[in-house]
Amino acid sequence: MAYDSAITVFSPDGHLFQVEYAMEAVRKGTLAVAVRGSDVVVIGVEKKMVAKLQDPRTMRKIQMIDDHITVAFAGLTADARVLINRARVEAQSHRLTLEDSASVEHMARYIGGVQQKYTQSGGVRPFGLSTLICGFSPEGKAELWHTDPSGTYTAWKANAIGRSSKPVREWLEKNYEEKSGDNCVELCVKALLEVCEPGSKHLEIAVVRKGVDGVDTLDEKIVDEVIKKIEDEKAAAEEAKKRRAQAAEEAARAAQG
Repeated sequence: MAYDSAITVFSPDGHLFQVEYAMEAVRKGTLAVAVRGSDVVVIGVEKKMVAKLQDPRTMRKIQMIDDHITVAFAGLTADARVLINRARVEAQSHRLTLEDSASVEHMARYIGGVQQKYTQSGGVRPFGLSTLICGFSPEGKAELWHTDPSGTYTAWKANAIGRSSKPVREWLEKNYEEKSGDNCVELCVKALLEVCEPGSKHLEIAVVRKGVDGVDTLDEKIVDEVIKKIEDEKAAAEEAKKRRAQAAEEAARAAQG
């Protein structure tokens, strides 16, 4: 039996192949990184190459769900459009019914629930995308949630999805510290530069700030300045390392002489 032809049938070893194929679609999507700070959540995405005559504003990987909730995704853009529109309707319905804005956790749970429904119904297929959902709790605490095609939703301090996300996540595990403001932006850009080409042409950075509605997409000039600062620091560190190695070599020679 072809277990990968029906979404509702488990293989004998416990796999749902269509869900795993959807996760593979995520791994082939462009990279997205989010880092939670003390007073900001920074989202960075790898920019997709667009045709010369195409309007780049129509290919955004960072979008708003509500005034205070931002989402980035990796995977199929068309699936993302449908899922994000459903999340926006839920956010407005919550506001209309309860006269209060939906929490970040509520929206992560809702998006995960929609994705999970599409893993156990006949005649449908899983959503081929993962999301990073960012915002602040009513108490003012930064929140970052991740959902995947299986419908699992989890909270993170920093995470990466899409192409080459594994080495970026490993780098974040070694280097993550809760930072604030520009330092958090710098950490996010450093993570992206592990696998992406430097330059604002290849990267888009957005910042969700505490107590401020909406998302602040950084100007290309600012992104280039951050990248230049990181590259200068890296060059200075390498130069200092060379000098130390040279000094150690000279000391070893002097000791032998």
